[in-house]
Parts: sequence; C-alpha cells; structure tokens
Amino acid sequence: MGTSLWLLLSILFPSLMGLAFLLGRKSRHRTILCAVAGACLCVSALLAAVTLALVSNETSLLLFSLSSSLLIYLKVDSLGKLFVGITCAAWLAAGFFSFYYMEKEEKEQRYYGFYLLTLGALIGLGFSGNLVTFYLFYEAMTILAMPLVLHSQSKEAVMAGLKYLFYSLCGAYMVLFGLLYLSRYTNTLTFTLGGALDLELIQGKEPFLLATAFIMLLGFGVKAGMFPLHGWLPTAHPIAPAPASGVLSGIIVKAGALGCLRVVYYVFGTGFLQGSWVQQAWLILILLTILLGSAMALREKGWKKRLAYSTISQVSYVLLGCAVMNPAGLRGSLMQMAFHAVTKCGLFLVAGAMIRETGKTRVDGYIGLGRRMPVVMGCYVVLSLSLIGIPPLSGFVSKWYLAQGALDLPGALGILAPAVLLVSALLTAAYLLPIAIGAFFPGRAGASLKEGAAGPGLDEERREGQGSPGSLGSPGSLGSPGRLDANPAMYLPIVALAALSLLFGIFTL
Repeated sequence: MGTSLWLLLSILFPSLMGLAFLLGRKSRHRTILCAVAGACLCVSALLAAVTLALVSNETSLLLFSLSSSLLIYLKVDSLGKLFVGITCAAWLAAGFFSFYYMEKEEKEQRYYGFYLLTLGALIGLGFSGNLVTFYLFYEAMTILAMPLVLHSQSKEAVMAGLKYLFYSLCGAYMVLFGLLYLSRYTNTLTFTLGGALDLELIQGKEPFLLATAFIMLLGFGVKAGMFPLHGWLPTAHPIAPAPASGVLSGIIVKAGALGCLRVVYYVFGTGFLQGSWVQQAWLILILLTILLGSAMALREKGWKKRLAYSTISQVSYVLLGCAVMNPAGLRGSLMQMAFHAVTKCGLFLVAGAMIRETGKTRVDGYIGLGRRMPVVMGCYVVLSLSLIGIPPLSGFVSKWYLAQGALDLPGALGILAPAVLLVSALLTAAYLLPIAIGAFFPGRAGASLKEGAAGPGLDEERREGQGSPGSLGSPGSLGSPGRLDANPAMYLPIVALAALSLLFGIFTL
C-alpha cells in the first residue's frame, strides 16, 4: 500500500464504521455492542498511529477537484500530526469510559455511530491540505458532533444542540466569507508555512485583507469559545454525556484553535499580521476571554458547567500563544493544545464518574468523596494541578512558554498579558482545589465549601437530568464505607490521562 493511502484509510475506517452503527441492525446485547465499538476505536487509533509513523511531512493525496483552483486533497505536516495524535488519544480514553458511563443511557448504538463519524471528520481536519478541504471537514465535524450534544433528547438538550449549531454555523459563515475573498489574492489556498498571499495581488488591498483576517479569526474563535461568541459552550457541555463533554472540551474546541493557527501561520503569515490592528484587537479579546472564563468558573456552582467555563479560559491560552506571533508563544500554544486536551478530557471524565456514582451535580455535593473514590479523586488532584500550572505537570510547561512569548509583546500588552495569565492561574486554583480539599478533608474546609454554595447552579440537578433536588445530603454522607470507583472501565481511562499529564510535563521540561 502506498504511504499516501494510509491518509485516506485513517479517515474512511472510523467514518464507515460509524455509518454501520447508524444503519445496521440494533444490537440486543450490550456486551457485543461495546466490544465492537471498542474494536473500532482501537483499529482507528492504530491506523492513525501508523499514518503518523509512516507518512512523511509534505506527503499529499488528491481526492477530487471542484475546479482547477479548488482542490480537495490531504497533506501531512507537523501541525496536522499533532492534532491527529491528541485527537486519537482523547477519543480512545473517552470512548472506553463511555462503556461504563453509557450503560443506563438509551440510544447507545446511535451514540457510538456519531462518535466514530466525528472522529473521522477530525482526522480529516488534521490532514487537510488547503483551506477548502479544511472548511469541508470543519463543517462535517460541526454537524456530526451535534447529536452527541442532544443525545438525551430532553428539551434542554435539544435547545443546547440548536444553540451549538447556530453559533457554529455563524462562525463557519465568517470563515466562508474569508475563504471566498482570499481566493482572489492568493495563487493557491494550500497551507503554506509563512503565508500564501500573493504580494503583487494584495498591493493596495491590505486594509480589506486585514479585515478579512479578523473576521476569519472571529469565525474560528466561535468554536474555540472566544468572547463575545462563547455562549454555546457553557450550555452544550453540561447537557452532553460526560464522555462527549470530554471530547467536546478537549478536542472539538481545539478545531477552532487549529483554524486560527492555520489562518495566522499558513494563510496570511505573521509578517502580514504582526503589529497590525488585527493582532492588537485579537489579543485584547483573548485576554478578556481568559479572565471572563476563569471568573465565571469560580462563580458557577454546577460542576460540569464550571468545567465548561474553565474551557473557555484555558483554550484561549492556545489562541494567546498564536496571537503573540513569536517562537516561544507558538511553542506554548502547541503544547497547551496537547496538554489541555489530555487534562480537560480527564477532568470531564472525573466529573462524569462523580455525578454518575453520587447523583450530585453541584460542586458542594462531593464532601468526603475521597474515601469512596480514592483513585478517581487522586487523579482529579493531579489533573487539577496540571490545569493550574504546577510543576512538574504538563500545564506548567505550556504556560511557561506562553508567559515568555507574552513578555516579548510591545507596550502595555507585554505587561498585561503575563499578568492575566497569573490572575487566571490563581482563579483556576480557587475553583478547582476546594473540591479536592472537601473530598479528602471533609472538616471545616468541606463545611466552608457547602456554606459558599449559594448562588447560580441551584437547579443544575434538574437541568442536567442526573440528580434530584434532594440529592445533596449531608457533608458526611459520602464518607461512609464502600468503594464507588472499583469499575476498571471507569478509572483506567482517567488514570491513563492523569499519567499522560504528568509524563508530558516531566519529559518536556
């Protein structure tokens, strides 16, 4: 088999298996269904791994052409390999967690069908060779991921799914406008490191092209949860099943960040954007998003919704590294893309296990839980410290390079950006660590957590459909004997992600 065909196979296999799940006869035996889904996930990850290992950079494969200038083709580069690698790792972990979490859910076969189809679209997104191909896979990913959000088909889930779709399509149309306008001022829409603009064609059109770049960054920023178009994210994440929330937060929002990286480094080029009003305006929006997301996470008492607001803040770190447009910032951005995918996916799986076993969806409902779920809560501590940025965990390394890149910014932004990173880290500690303290030390710290729980989120149990109004119980109710995390399908994916978060930090320091 030619090496370029591995590209096609890595996309086709999960896509075809996903269609088979949707169109095939409904399985009556859940064990067989999970075994087949697990096998499909493993083979998909293996095909992707073989592609990453065997296919060299700049290898391409033409799929078809819409016209002489609109080619749909795949191409391998380092950025695409990184995205595909982290996608498969997170998808595999969340997929195996689904075998535990989805046991009591209906329409499980449909869930695995769309789960595999979305994986195929994301692999295609990573291996897209030009902006047109990227846009097609981007739209496919948006539509195929929607059923994961509205899986329960409750009124809240349907509204969350529609909100996700509306925001995503608005962002996609911004990108489409930029794509159509750019086609007049480039010799090719192929991703070219350094930019693909034709210097002769753009003379006198620079203001329009800068506006186009800003519109495209806003469009991709919708998927990344960037202010002011972030509203879909805290609505969709709490409603989706926990493993779907994990990949939404860990991977799908990164598709927007990947689009921004492509626009800045492979379409317009940093030479065209650096020092322009586009860079400054984009940086201000990113810094606002980082602070807004962290502040809202601290205020929010619904557990999964708190993590959703956290994602708004943390994914903007990736955008910040892209927007500073220097080597240190870019390195930090790519590291944050990978490390946050592992960490936040792990945190959502932890949240899913906590909610599934206790029926409680508020952050004040887990006092004393460390005694009954020691493995899961231990992993929670590791993942939380990584998200905060404590050495030697991976989050520290990415944030270190981001701060270095931000310090090189000219003027007030060179002071403001590192300060925002520091404040955000403190806020992250404030909204994550009290849960761990209450779980392992349910004395005064746990009582404080419950006393401070008044505020937004009182109806989270009803909205998420996974608890009851009277399920909060007393502070010591979770400290009674009996392990709740004895199921390997629950804790092994979480342990694997926590271990990766630690190992990435150690080996990249």
